[in-house]
Amino acid sequence: MSILTISLSVIILLNVVLAGFVIFLERRDVGATWAWLLVLLFIPVVGFILYLIFGQNLSRRKIFDWKDQEKIGIKEITHTQIELLSNSIFPFNDRRTAEFKDLIYMLLVNDGAVLTQDNDVEIFIDGKEKFDALIKDMEAAEDHIHLVYYIIRNDELGKKIMSTLVKKAKEGLEVRLLFDAMGSRGLPKRFFTALIHAGGKVSSFFPAKIPLLNMRVNFRNHRKLAIIDGKTGYIGGFNIGDEYLGLDKNFGYWRDTHLRIVGKAVYGMQTRFVLDWNQASARKVKYNVKYFPEIEFEGETDVQIVSSGPDSEWEQIKYAYVKMINSAKNYIYIQTPYFIPDGSVLDALKIAALSGVDVRVMIPNKPDHMFVYWATYSHVGEVLKAGARVYVYENGFIHAKTLVVDGKVSTVGTANIDVRSFRLNFEVNAFIYSQPIAGRLEKIFLDDMMNSQEITKVAYEERPLIIRFKESVSRLLSPIL
Repeated sequence: MSILTISLSVIILLNVVLAGFVIFLERRDVGATWAWLLVLLFIPVVGFILYLIFGQNLSRRKIFDWKDQEKIGIKEITHTQIELLSNSIFPFNDRRTAEFKDLIYMLLVNDGAVLTQDNDVEIFIDGKEKFDALIKDMEAAEDHIHLVYYIIRNDELGKKIMSTLVKKAKEGLEVRLLFDAMGSRGLPKRFFTALIHAGGKVSSFFPAKIPLLNMRVNFRNHRKLAIIDGKTGYIGGFNIGDEYLGLDKNFGYWRDTHLRIVGKAVYGMQTRFVLDWNQASARKVKYNVKYFPEIEFEGETDVQIVSSGPDSEWEQIKYAYVKMINSAKNYIYIQTPYFIPDGSVLDALKIAALSGVDVRVMIPNKPDHMFVYWATYSHVGEVLKAGARVYVYENGFIHAKTLVVDGKVSTVGTANIDVRSFRLNFEVNAFIYSQPIAGRLEKIFLDDMMNSQEITKVAYEERPLIIRFKESVSRLLSPIL
């Protein structure tokens, strides 16, 4: 028997064994199972390597221990609110919020997402304005600064943020910086030296066990949060890097959406940071009243901070998207850089459109991930057939993750409309029950339409054969993208 024959036999055997693991030992989505089986079948050797990098699911129960940790700072209020909602005696400040009490209850019970009703919410759609405000708030900090970002670049903006953190650490403030080891994989260790020497603390989320070789591509911390003194918080789509200021020639102007929140919703953001930090760092953060100070500010916006991830039993953010879509009577406006919904979200959108709801989806005009881009166009075709309208943003790259329904309820955060955000990444969104905020996000969407080109059903159906082929291949792989 030749060496080639033996090698082929070994490869086939490994593929069969791995296929058995995929089918019988992992409780994964059926679509993802078939996608991996196709990869293993058509590209045996490369497929095996890709699975080791992208398909790890077997060990996830061993690498998450969030469930053993208390939800610091909000545990008692969570139990109180569940009881009040269960007995239909919750004291809503704005009776219009009560319309969504079933959504609020679902997120409260399954994610501990407390409803706070005293918030002031400011919306940023421009990177320079967002980071100018963040740096100003950090410079005014008096006790602590907590940051978690998926991507941090070693560029002008990254250095400016780091310089501010170093300055505040030297003043004696507690400064903690958490970054995702995959998203920020290009950062040199020396980038953090000054902050560590100044007394700041830095940790990475799921770092590579072997330098420069991180096999854990899935299960990334895609969250972007900044908490200053436990009173002011930032949440949304902007990472830290010059491209988010529109300085990357490949992308041009960067259109994103981010929130600055002052009020008790920051407690939920603080809890989320502490949980993530304690997972990543040996230097645990314990409850301290200074992290959850009394906030005398009186805003009027109702907010829930909701997290989801592969450690969760339920897909909280996705379920909330579906509830919002199903509640729509007039319109649904979505902005997302990746539109690869699973069956439940896609069906909800199609049913809404077929029922006469004005469903509009806005996507970028250029890819930052090629397969994802064509998979997006494949799913666009389905909602177009149901009567939805789709717009391609032309003034740079749109990275916003927003959903607005009927001018009543909205959400802004880090979760895209895709399977990766629903199941594989750790995400966080603010769900906002406020007509003024929904109205502002509606206006932003309509303004962005002025810089967009609509994809009509006719134009989509006339796309070239090569585009159809790219879409078909990408759609087959969409459950694992």
